[in-house]
Amino acid sequence: MFGVFRRLKIGFGMARRSGRVLRAHPNLLILPLLGGIAGIAFVATLFGALYAGGVYDSGGAMLYVALFVIYLVETFVASFFAAALVAATRSVFHGDEPTVAGAMRQAWDHKWPLLVWSVIAAVVGVIIQAIESQDNIVAEVLAGLFAVAWSVMTYFVVPVIVFEDTSVTGIFSESARTFKDTWGESIGAMGAINLVTFAFVLVGALLGVVTFLVVPSGIGVAAAVVVGLSGIVLGLLIGKSLTGIAKTALYVYATEQTAPEFFEDMDFSGLGGDRGSSSVGGRI
Repeated sequence: MFGVFRRLKIGFGMARRSGRVLRAHPNLLILPLLGGIAGIAFVATLFGALYAGGVYDSGGAMLYVALFVIYLVETFVASFFAAALVAATRSVFHGDEPTVAGAMRQAWDHKWPLLVWSVIAAVVGVIIQAIESQDNIVAEVLAGLFAVAWSVMTYFVVPVIVFEDTSVTGIFSESARTFKDTWGESIGAMGAINLVTFAFVLVGALLGVVTFLVVPSGIGVAAAVVVGLSGIVLGLLIGKSLTGIAKTALYVYATEQTAPEFFEDMDFSGLGGDRGSSSVGGRI
């Protein structure tokens, strides 16, 4: 139990310092926003086409083909803008001023590894979906365990693609190795940032409720929807940005054994793999 609280404490420390980066460079929010818009537009278009074509009713192989396409494009879009965020964050750590256009150019330079990763992730996603679709509790449990293991192994895939020139197998082995070296901080950061994201989303929803109660009934509903959705979207964007920044900071520390800018007072060596030789110290 102590270990869980310590990881969360370090995770909140990661979230707080990631917030420093975001406050200093708020344009980083634009990247997850563009990624979300692109992803929603694609899914809405494809789902509309599938519904019109009756693919959902037909089921069978065509449904899995459609799922593959959805997973492929969604993964590529999400990975592309995540790669842009990682690249922009790395430039911040080097003391440079990041730009949206520059970050997207850097992500585009890695389009082929990102595409290969997206294909593999889409195949795995379809396999997990196929296992989960079985009317069998054992299959569902196995699919859940496989999904968790896959998420852990691929947690640092995007930073590896952006920063390393490695093979396809190297992408996965390097990602898994980095997670092993930083597992305490990674778990803590994921948990803490998820809690922070939930808090922001909750505040956004509450603002919508307050708006509904305060604004006259004629426009109260519309105003509440606008304010509430805006708050929720902003909370999700902040959470997504904090995740990308924290992940980049962890990867930089794990590979360079140096705390990046904005994280100099962070003690990364408290948890994770065997890094007793690290000289990075400071407060959590």
